[in-house]
Amino acid sequence: MRIFRGAKVVDGTGTPGRAADVVVDGDRIVAVTAAGAAPAGHEVVNLDGLVLAPGFVDCHTHYDAQVLWDRDLTPSGAHGVTTVVMGNCGFGIAPTRPEHRDAIALTLENVEGMAVEALLAGIPWTFETFPEYLDAIERGGTRLNVAVMIGHSPLRLFVMGSDATERTATAEEIATMRRLVGEALDAGAVGFASSQNSVHVGAWGKPVPSRLADASEIMEIGQALAERNRGAVAITRGPSFDLPELSRLSLTTGRPVTWTALVSDAASFGLLDEQRALGGEVWPQVSCRPIVMLLTLSDPGALARAPAFAEILTQAREDRPTLYRDPAWRRRIRADYAELFGSRYDRIFVQETDVHRDLQGRSIAAIAAERNADPLDTWVDLALAEDLRTRFRVVIANDNEQRLGRLLDDERTLLGLSDAGAHASQLCDAVFSTYLLQHWVRETGVLSLEKAIWRLTSHPAEVFGLGGRGRIAPGYFADLVAFDPDVVAPEPTERVFDLPGGADRLVADSRGIEAVWINGQASRLDGKDVPGVRPGTLIRQSN
Repeated sequence: MRIFRGAKVVDGTGTPGRAADVVVDGDRIVAVTAAGAAPAGHEVVNLDGLVLAPGFVDCHTHYDAQVLWDRDLTPSGAHGVTTVVMGNCGFGIAPTRPEHRDAIALTLENVEGMAVEALLAGIPWTFETFPEYLDAIERGGTRLNVAVMIGHSPLRLFVMGSDATERTATAEEIATMRRLVGEALDAGAVGFASSQNSVHVGAWGKPVPSRLADASEIMEIGQALAERNRGAVAITRGPSFDLPELSRLSLTTGRPVTWTALVSDAASFGLLDEQRALGGEVWPQVSCRPIVMLLTLSDPGALARAPAFAEILTQAREDRPTLYRDPAWRRRIRADYAELFGSRYDRIFVQETDVHRDLQGRSIAAIAAERNADPLDTWVDLALAEDLRTRFRVVIANDNEQRLGRLLDDERTLLGLSDAGAHASQLCDAVFSTYLLQHWVRETGVLSLEKAIWRLTSHPAEVFGLGGRGRIAPGYFADLVAFDPDVVAPEPTERVFDLPGGADRLVADSRGIEAVWINGQASRLDGKDVPGVRPGTLIRQSN
């Protein structure tokens, strides 16, 4: 046995932190005693001056492909995350038939900003069904604990073939999908995920398969969870599946439902009130960071709410410059952008460039004003002058600091939306946990330390039914994080080229995350990851 001693123990329940000894035997916590009261004769882990918390749970990741080539699931572990939930927004790579592999890769490229060359080079297709995919994850081992939802888009493609992006499903096809979701749950899936969001434009510019599902299809598939009384549903909402349908899904299945994304705009608190009044256990997900992307106009998937940008995604990459030069397209996007995003050209900045170095850090609004030019034309012309390689910093949403703080303090929301594993060349919000502790606890005081830890641990663990995770209590798994509250923060982001095929991504280390144990085994010590260890487990949910 080992005794973790000297830390302020914040146990994940929201109750005040306290001095205590935490006793671990193997992969479990066996006792939490008064400081110094644990039995002698065992190894003592000295944590003087640190906070000891349960391992952090990231409930909104897209590591579905990366887990097969990066068993460490970097960079999440460096930020105290010990458990990740995958399959969000209804995307994933299983079940997948061989003839659909390109469609799956192109969908993940368009919607989740994953480099298609990395996907094609990095995914070892040793599986077709969802249970086989879970086995593939488990065989290779992982540094972190992994929980997986089955995604609606690959499921639909598996059952319906190319019709999945063209029409609603027949009763027979829905019954098959419900059966396969049941099989996935029996194999260990922690839920079912879908998307109805019009911004989700997939392979060859077509809507992702789940967008062709009507409400009755999602409701019927949800009954697979109701029959087993386990699993959560995660949905990216849209006009045909909005707050009333989300509540009805929870009420008819008896299962928790979480939806994305609640952002810090003027309507957010009205949506919370409306959702609560409709009933059911429904959790709107909120990010703790402004949603900011470093994107190129060669890959405008994050802007595809605008139909003219969605049109760009229907074109092969080599044909996109031609469409960007088309005056008719520019008229369409100018109208679309004004309607959807307003005059937010002051939120778009030249970030990374070899051609426009004198403009780095400046906004499109300022550059256009200086040139007496239209801001949309200025933006597109700058990109074209560098063969669409100019990377722009675009503030998408969630940049109202006061409202965002209120949303994080509101216990009707669920902390999520890190998107770890997705948009890898455009953002690195896998740092959400250390950012929360730095900004919202230490710097602004909007959240108490105890509430922040609850948000990072037991709350997401309970919503997703991750039994034995998220608390420091006897019988729970020994997923533990020791950090220095006075310095914890993310380090600056850097661009690296370490994905399969040499594709790039943004990563960031942390400071102040001194030690991490996963299932009782050290994963990080003295502020550095322990090399070569895989203490994580595939969490197979069961009754």
